[in-house]
Amino acid sequence: MKTLAPGSTIGMLGGGQLGRMMALAAAELGFKVHVFTNKIDGPTEQVCNAVTHADYDDKKALLEFANKVDVVTYEFENIPVETVNVLTGVINVFPNAKVLEVSQDRLTEKKFINDLGIETAPFKDVSTLEEAEEALKDIGYPAVLKTRRLGYDGKGQAIVKNEDDLSSAWKQLNNDSIIIEGFIPFDIEVSVVAARGQDGEVVCFSPVENNHKNHILDLSIAPAQVEDEILNDAIDKATKIINELNYVGVLTVEFFVSKDGPLLRVNEIAPRVHNSGHWTIEACPTSQFEQHIRAVCGLPLGCVKFSGEARMTNLIGDDIFQYYELLKEKGASVHHYGKNESRPGRKMGHVTRLFPSIG
Repeated sequence: MKTLAPGSTIGMLGGGQLGRMMALAAAELGFKVHVFTNKIDGPTEQVCNAVTHADYDDKKALLEFANKVDVVTYEFENIPVETVNVLTGVINVFPNAKVLEVSQDRLTEKKFINDLGIETAPFKDVSTLEEAEEALKDIGYPAVLKTRRLGYDGKGQAIVKNEDDLSSAWKQLNNDSIIIEGFIPFDIEVSVVAARGQDGEVVCFSPVENNHKNHILDLSIAPAQVEDEILNDAIDKATKIINELNYVGVLTVEFFVSKDGPLLRVNEIAPRVHNSGHWTIEACPTSQFEQHIRAVCGLPLGCVKFSGEARMTNLIGDDIFQYYELLKEKGASVHHYGKNESRPGRKMGHVTRLFPSIG
């Protein structure tokens, strides 16, 4: 375990809005942030102390970056595993490369979760249309075709309701590395944002209920309005996953809650701070972003208890044009990510509202 003193520099792989909010949390704790990114003028770069612009496979740039920081972390899950391996040879990187190997491949992730005795949707690995047709005889319709890699916010997936949909869905994905998942008629989706310190301590925020629009998170409600037994079970399962990975930092586990079949099935894990945890900035003594910084710097994890209800709404695309009206709203905490171009489906900011009691 290595505890960093205030004034130390945290290396951040990735320059998006999650890195931005982590950099702001780091500054409050007295740390500096040096971001490594392959993009120009991203949200993190606007608020950090230093920046390296280079590709993630640029070994020379990575090693020079490592010599300028005291620990390395990352803000999105598609960082190349080899990038983390290169850095791990010379500096501590949290979380470790193992979680990327698991989470970047949907098949590997599903097998990992099932091996822990935790339920997921039924699934099959296929590489041809003919294999997909055969797999669907067992899984049944409707089902979801997903690319094994590089899918998020509804990208890289297609729903097939019957045999007629399959051929067009296969052409749409244009990929020979596909996982077919049985369609789960879930009641709600909940997520658990968990944190694990270098000493192995695990702290979980209250599970939240997530509502999506066009496959992108629209609204998160904390706490999730389900039975305590389900919430506690979700926390137990998230704890089991984060411990098995020997993880350091914040990790999020998304669950389907269904009255039919197993009450809880893991949808996916995200090895990072998460959109569904943004409400913690205002609602908890320690936000998910500060919690991650504490963990990677070897500091004690903070308190996450809160009372009442929190609702976080994403500002997606042109929603950001509500910015000035939202600033007039009493009790609304508005966050702008510093992106200068609004596009459909692009996360531009969010707004959190707190309520003294659960509605």
